[in-house]
Amino acid sequence: MPVDAPTSSNSAANVVAYSTTNTRKPTQQLGSQDFMKLLAVQFQSQDPMKPMEDTAFIAQMAQFSALQNSTDLTKQMGLLRSDQQNLAANGMIGRTVTVSDEGGNPVIGEVSAVLSSDNGPSLVVNGKQYALSTVTRIENTPAAADLPPAA
Repeated sequence: MPVDAPTSSNSAANVVAYSTTNTRKPTQQLGSQDFMKLLAVQFQSQDPMKPMEDTAFIAQMAQFSALQNSTDLTKQMGLLRSDQQNLAANGMIGRTVTVSDEGGNPVIGEVSAVLSSDNGPSLVVNGKQYALSTVTRIENTPAAADLPPAA
């Protein structure tokens, strides 16, 4: 049986529109929602004459609890790292540092400010921003009273 040209092209357009608008983004790890979905499917598909044993259920709940604790620990470690970076950067204000510029050349100057961003803190040295990770040396800036007299 022949197929009308407008119908077949219209179906092809619908397939293309569907495939381009409904793309799935895979994740690299399972979360608590995924675990709960798997558990619900397991309950729905189990044989009523052979229900899940108590020990298996308890073991799965323990795994869920461990997953949640691991997720919370990861978040807390990220916050701790961020706080430590901010403390380290703030401790450099007023000190002389050596940082590397984009070309890898050393730049020496006093840290005049610390700026925070989503990428972590950056130091302002000689009026320019440098990432905290580019610091290669930290020194105390001598006070004016400690400098030797000019000759």
